[in-house]
Amino acid sequence: MIHDADPVTWVIGAQGLLGSAVCRELVRTGRRAVSHTIPWDDPPDAIAMLGAAARTVLAEHRSWRIAWCAGAGVIGTSQLQLDQEIEVLRGFLAELRESLGHGTPETAAARGSLFVASSAGGVYAGSADPPFTEETATRSISPYGLAKLASEELATEFFRHSGVPVLIGRIANLYGPGQDVSKPQGLVSQLCRAHLTRTPVSIYVSLDTARDYLYVDDAARMIVDGLERVRLDGGLLVKIMASGRPTSVATIIAELGRVTKRRPQIVLGASPNARYQARDLRFRSVVWPDLDRGPRTSLAAGISATLESLGQDLRLGHLGQR
Repeated sequence: MIHDADPVTWVIGAQGLLGSAVCRELVRTGRRAVSHTIPWDDPPDAIAMLGAAARTVLAEHRSWRIAWCAGAGVIGTSQLQLDQEIEVLRGFLAELRESLGHGTPETAAARGSLFVASSAGGVYAGSADPPFTEETATRSISPYGLAKLASEELATEFFRHSGVPVLIGRIANLYGPGQDVSKPQGLVSQLCRAHLTRTPVSIYVSLDTARDYLYVDDAARMIVDGLERVRLDGGLLVKIMASGRPTSVATIIAELGRVTKRRPQIVLGASPNARYQARDLRFRSVVWPDLDRGPRTSLAAGISATLESLGQDLRLGHLGQR
């Protein structure tokens, strides 16, 4: 049965930091979200389950949106895992194209839209002259960044062959409730975890390293709004999703101290992944700038929310078990 007046947004990767926030934003704005449990550690099974889910979603809903928020890779992730993530995305997009059937690209374009998450830091780490915009030539310096560029190319190919409007989001440094602190990522979350567990945190970049920290709920709002807009406008669009507020590591540390009334314990260390870290990753989006003008979560409020979420995980014995 097709639900004509009931558009649905399928969130892929709904258990992760970004996907869970997108689901919350959909609920907050009165939209319907669906998700499925996918065996990510088994690429063939993951592709098969994603294909089956795609056939169900497209069969039951004439109007749909898909948000690809999956991917556990970070700087330092093994090449094998990065290759597997690309394999699953490639397989999913092939299954999705097949599920669209033999209609014209115009028919497919009228029914839905697709968002694919990428990484601004990953694709611009070697680029020159920050702040970087969508007009800046990408230059990855890490296997992770190359994998993100590969995912963007897959999304581009999907658009060319299907006609489905596609939004590629080059997302800045995400932080907020739901981040997996068992992985070596997320300075804000790692500092919050260190505060709660009374342990030092190791930092292997210079304290004047500049990043753009984007609260995950702000990113989710941009994604949900962007999915609707690209469906109406059509085409393929690449957009940087960032706060537009460059912040140094030293500022993050100081802000955490102001919020918690206690100076965090910092150890300046070394890591083989330090060679992949650019000193200055400032961003300024020149595509759909009005999408960036909504309310923004302050750094202090974002740190407080992250602390509260991790504190709850700690009390329940779940810290680092996402």
